[in-house]
Amino acid sequence: MTGEPGAEAVGRRSIAAGQGVRQALTGDGSVALYAEKSVNLPAEAFALPAAAPEGLVNLPDRTSLFVGRARELAVLDEAFRDSNGVVVQAVHGLGGIGKSTLAAHWAAGRVGSYNPVWWTTAETPADLDTGLAELAVALQPALRDVLSREALRERAVQWLAGHEGWLLVLDNVSDPADVRGLLGRATGGRFLITTRRASGWHKVARPLSLDVLSPAEAAELFARIDGPGEEVDELCRELGYLPLAVEQAAAYCAEAGISAGRYLELLGAYPEEVFAQSAEGTDQGRTVARVWRVSLDRLTDTPLAARILGVVGWWASEGIPRGYLEVMGTPVEVTEAVRRLAAHSLVNVHEDDTVSVHRLVQAVARAEFDAVQEAATVLVRCSLELRGIDAEKVWLTHSLALASRVPPEADTGVAAQLLGIAGVKYSHADASRSLELHERCVAATEREHGPRHERTLARRASLARAHGYAGDHERAVTLLEQNLADHARAFGDWDPRTVEVRTSLAEALLSQGRLSDGLAVARQNVDGAEQALGGDHSKTLRAGLTWVRALRHLVLAGHGTHAAVARAAEELLARAAAVEGEDSGIYGSVHQELTWVREAGGDAAGAAVHLEESIARAARSYGEKARTTLLARHALVLLVWKKVGDRARARDLAAELLADWGRLPGEASYVRQLEEDFAPLLHDRAPRSEGNSM
Repeated sequence: MTGEPGAEAVGRRSIAAGQGVRQALTGDGSVALYAEKSVNLPAEAFALPAAAPEGLVNLPDRTSLFVGRARELAVLDEAFRDSNGVVVQAVHGLGGIGKSTLAAHWAAGRVGSYNPVWWTTAETPADLDTGLAELAVALQPALRDVLSREALRERAVQWLAGHEGWLLVLDNVSDPADVRGLLGRATGGRFLITTRRASGWHKVARPLSLDVLSPAEAAELFARIDGPGEEVDELCRELGYLPLAVEQAAAYCAEAGISAGRYLELLGAYPEEVFAQSAEGTDQGRTVARVWRVSLDRLTDTPLAARILGVVGWWASEGIPRGYLEVMGTPVEVTEAVRRLAAHSLVNVHEDDTVSVHRLVQAVARAEFDAVQEAATVLVRCSLELRGIDAEKVWLTHSLALASRVPPEADTGVAAQLLGIAGVKYSHADASRSLELHERCVAATEREHGPRHERTLARRASLARAHGYAGDHERAVTLLEQNLADHARAFGDWDPRTVEVRTSLAEALLSQGRLSDGLAVARQNVDGAEQALGGDHSKTLRAGLTWVRALRHLVLAGHGTHAAVARAAEELLARAAAVEGEDSGIYGSVHQELTWVREAGGDAAGAAVHLEESIARAARSYGEKARTTLLARHALVLLVWKKVGDRARARDLAAELLADWGRLPGEASYVRQLEEDFAPLLHDRAPRSEGNSM
């Protein structure tokens, strides 16, 4: 095309792809290439190599400590002796039992029989693709940095499918389905798979179960690292003859300068079954737990270190803000505890002021320390200090990690509190998750306090409101009606707690579209609250806010006057300012209600000014990128666009809002809806019909 840079092909069968070309095919159609910029492709790109380079081997250095396994080696020899058709052998067993070491040792002894002998990590499909791409480069080094990873991966599979006599080791496969496609295409060679999965291989591979070492083999492994010694046999028995545990114990003894007997004494000081209830639940975890428990003994002079390790064991493994830990002690104490944990390799400290913990260390910590209560308590305390989307996202990640590791039937009071807070924070982001958390919170509270306890009733009211946020207003009304009756029986008709639930019921009725019912409940509530509690009580002010909101709905339905509603709102606003202050939540809510009263009365410019004040107040109280602030900003976009008519300003506000909403957890569907709603504005198309979309 005119104006585009030229591309020149050099070399036999080579082609050139210009910047505008997305796909180029060779004449025989064997290779598809994608190009974003001009590139010269060598001739090797258009033909698969006839054979692999002589002695092409890629194996890890995992065989130096190999011992025993005569039976398993014989099984592998027998399985691979038959040369007819593809052979797929899956070595499975517990983590740390030596699957990879066995595979590497056996493959290293077969480099004269197969070419290439290629090892690749296959824990995820992405890992497998990377390993195959590296094989393609090893077969044809000239293609390095020429083809994409996807193209290289496909090239390797094509080569394997067209050749025999190779051995491919797929290490640590998580799911048989991840490799089934490769096995079906490349049928001329040999596959050796290692995996923790014991089942699901009957249609894919012949499984070989790997057990622990024999006593003699375990003692030999220990001696290779730390030399022979007394009580090694007894120590290996205590370690369950697990290769990883034996290797780690021997290395520890060598580095610490202690005997196997001393190591055994340390292990004997603790219960035999450390991991009776563990998320990992494996022999490896139990044994390695004892090994790491020795390191914890060296932290006895820093008790906070053990507490911190126990707490972070229940959270997500990465991205733990160090600020979360500050509530557990003084700044100096926390800093010293984290420093000592890092020195013993039990945690990693990162430059972004976060801490990470290996998942297996977390499993050890959960089993070793009874810290789930404190882990939940710390998160509850941290929830009071959150400011902005990023902080909230991190907090939710750790809260949900804790929730996922505790069976619902084991939820305690503080866990219920944490679940309730998380449920509220998810109300606008993920309705189904919010309801799940609220329901679990209610169930735990009822188990602990009974069905009529104050906390149970309060959390049932939160569950009802969550149904309203999810759009199920009918269910919300039903639950709130029952909850109101329970409150009245337990506390009386005009107890502040009962008034609060009646306020929620009035709002739910209005949201359901039952204007007359909502208006009646709101009127009864505000009159009764003023008489029983006084006009300055916080619950009376909340009831008054709902009454003003009901009046606005009435005006929008064609009844009443804007002026009367505005007077009621202004009177309530003045009372809220005097009692609670202008930065209080009730003042902000009344102020925003007055915004919509002015907008409904035709004063769009005045309403926009009011709304900007509300946004500034929310930013001070919750943060500039908090969900509450963003909701107010969303309303401002619509007001400026639809009512004020300032499209340029509305467009700028909408673009900034979309960017910030997109960073909220679980908000993808909401952002897509916003993009659709704002499309006529952002793309400057003709606006839809004006009308109140508030």
